[in-house]
Amino acid sequence: MSEETPKQPVPVDVRAIHQLVRLMKRYDVTAMDIDEGGNKIRLRRRGPELPSGSYVVNAPIAPVAQLAPSLTAPGLTASAPAPAPAAVPTGSVIESPMVGTYYSASSPDLPPFVSVGSVIRADSTVCVIEAMKVFTDIPAGVAGTVIEILVKSGQSVEFGQPLLRVNPA
Repeated sequence: MSEETPKQPVPVDVRAIHQLVRLMKRYDVTAMDIDEGGNKIRLRRRGPELPSGSYVVNAPIAPVAQLAPSLTAPGLTASAPAPAPAAVPTGSVIESPMVGTYYSASSPDLPPFVSVGSVIRADSTVCVIEAMKVFTDIPAGVAGTVIEILVKSGQSVEFGQPLLRVNPA
C-alpha cells in the first residue's frame, strides 16, 4: 500500500504576483484564478480604469428624515438646525494597486514623496508600498496638485483603497 502525500505549497513569488496585477490592469482583466504547484491564487480588481484626466464624484447621500416632533424626547425641540450636508469630495483618486503597507517616503529619515499642495506629473512617485519585504514605487498616473492624503505612513492598505486625492491639471 502506498500512501499519497499531500502537495506542499511552493513559496509565493511576489514579483510574479506584481507582474500578474500589472497585466490584469493593462489588459483590463478583472478576475484571475491560478492553481499551480499546490498554491491557489485568486486575484480580483475593479472594472475598467477611467481615461486619464477623468475623475469620479460620489453622489451625496440623501439626508436622513428628521424625527417627527411627537417622537422627540421630552424637553427637546424639533426646531434644532439640521447639520450642513458634507462636502462632496472632488478630484481624481490615486488608489493602491496592491495589498501592503503604505510609506510616504523611501526611508524614515527622508522627506515624503508628496504632501498636500505638491504638484505632480503622471510618472511622479507618490509613495512606496511594501509587501512581503518587496518595496514597490507607486506612480501618480495623473498630473495635478495633491489636495488630500488619505492614509498615514506605516498604515496597511488594501487593493483599490484610495491613497491620495489629486486636483487634475
